[in-house]
Amino acid sequence: MLENLQIIQELHEDYLRSGVDIVTTSSYQATVQGLENYGLSEKEALDTIALTVELAKNARQNFWQSLTDDEKKNRVNPLIAGDVGPYAAYLTDGSEYIVDYQLSKEAFKDFHRSRIQTLLAAGSDFLAIETIPNMAEATALVELLADEFPDTEAYMSFTTQDSQKISDGTPMTEVAKLCDSSKQILAFGINCSRPAIISDLLKASRTISQKPLVTYPNSGEIYDEATQTWKSLPDNSHTLCENSQVWHKLGAKTIGGCCRTRPEDIKLLTDKLK
Repeated sequence: MLENLQIIQELHEDYLRSGVDIVTTSSYQATVQGLENYGLSEKEALDTIALTVELAKNARQNFWQSLTDDEKKNRVNPLIAGDVGPYAAYLTDGSEYIVDYQLSKEAFKDFHRSRIQTLLAAGSDFLAIETIPNMAEATALVELLADEFPDTEAYMSFTTQDSQKISDGTPMTEVAKLCDSSKQILAFGINCSRPAIISDLLKASRTISQKPLVTYPNSGEIYDEATQTWKSLPDNSHTLCENSQVWHKLGAKTIGGCCRTRPEDIKLLTDKLK
C-alpha cells in the first residue's frame, strides 16, 4: 500500500473485469494506529486510508469507460465498499481466528471511528465491516453507526469457530439478532472461514432474520497461526461455484471469495450465477 499503489488499482480492475458488483477498498489493515507504527503521522495515515477509496474509484472509472454501451446495459455500475477490518487486523497476529483481545466498548468505538469517517468522506458507497470475530466489537460497531453515522449503510460479516459459532464462541443466532436489530446493517454473514461450515451458519442465521445473507469464504485451506502458512484440507472437493449455488438457495445474496481466492475464481462464479 505504501510502496506500489498501481498494483492495488490494477488488482481492483482485474476483479472488475471478472464481473464483481462490489469493490472493497484495501483498508482492511489500514488503521491510523497501525500506520503510525510505520512512522506516518496521523494526517498521513488518514490520507492513506482515503487513498484506498480513490484507488477503488479510479479502477471503477477505468473499467466503466472501457465498456461499450451495450456492455454497460448488462452490468450494474459497481459499488465501492469501504473496508473496515476488526481490531484483530491491527494486531497482525491471527487474532481474527483466536480472538485473543478484549477492549471496552468505548475503546472499540475510538479505534474504528476515524477510519469509518475517512472512508465515508472519501466517497465509499457503503461500508464492508468484515472478518469480525468478537460479539463485543460487533455490538460497539452497530452502536457507533447508529450514534455517529446514522445515514451510513453497511454489511457485517464474521469469522467462525465452527458451524454454529463465531470465533469468540457467540452462537450465530445471537449474531443474527444483533444484525437484524440494526436498520443500517443491510446484510450480514460469514467471511474468511472454511467453505464446509458455511451452510449450517446460514441456516442458523435464517431462523432469526430474513435479511440478505453474505458469504465469501476462503479457498478451503486452513490458516495455521503457529506457522503463519496455509494448509490444504483433505476434503476440498466442492468448488466455490458449486458451494455458492447452495448458499444462494439458503439466502446468500452477496457471494464472493476471501483469502486465497483470485480473479479467476470470481470469473467462474459470476459466469455461473449471473
